Amino acid sequence: MPLLKYRLHGLRPPPRIIKLAIPGWAGQQQPRADGSHEQPWHCLPYTESARYGVELIYPFDQEMRVTNFRGRVRLEADWGEPPDDMMWPPFRAFGADYYSYQISLDLEAPSGWAIRTEPHPRYFTDSTNTTPLAVPALIRSDWWPMMFFCIFKAPPRGVTHIFRKGEPFISMIVLPAEPELDLQPMTEDEAAERELRARRLAASRDRLAAGTRWVSTTNTVFDGTYRQMFRAVRSKERSE
Repeated sequence: MPLLKYRLHGLRPPPRIIKLAIPGWAGQQQPRADGSHEQPWHCLPYTESARYGVELIYPFDQEMRVTNFRGRVRLEADWGEPPDDMMWPPFRAFGADYYSYQISLDLEAPSGWAIRTEPHPRYFTDSTNTTPLAVPALIRSDWWPMMFFCIFKAPPRGVTHIFRKGEPFISMIVLPAEPELDLQPMTEDEAAERELRARRLAASRDRLAAGTRWVSTTNTVFDGTYRQMFRAVRSKERSE
């Protein structure tokens, strides 16, 4: 497990491990049962991905609104007098379609690891389309000890992205610094073995999903096959 260390400049809240906000951006507290409306947290692959990194919380009292005006990003906030210990305002236009935010944070991952900025998972569940859109970037912190700034993409015309105090606005994950993947097609034997496993799983799905199948308000059928198998594999791994 890599150790992620941080230092801050100014009165900024520290990064924190992402937890699902229920009720909140991860959905409402509705059971997996007939007649419930489907919620983001109902999907195990999404919840595992959402909790993978750390998040930053917007610290300022001033609400910041981002729009696209005549083909250029526009940043609107009543910033007031600048403090003595930080760049003010902390946002700057970055070309026509992007803007930067000086987050005054330094993260240090171990050698061989890097830090990747990502849109916060609530961006993908926000029906109001007001969540800021962070641009992915890879930071090699073992030789880059500088305070971070991050880049965001301006919204399309007619949409407003909003930074509000106390709301998460970006996530960061730690991953291997080098994408050393060896991409190859499966051999015929490997593909046949995977196909056999897939067919066995499909044939056993009713048994594996027993007691977990339900129909949402949009008449979408859900079952807990993946969730049941995840629990079984995790239990086996812990017992070994």
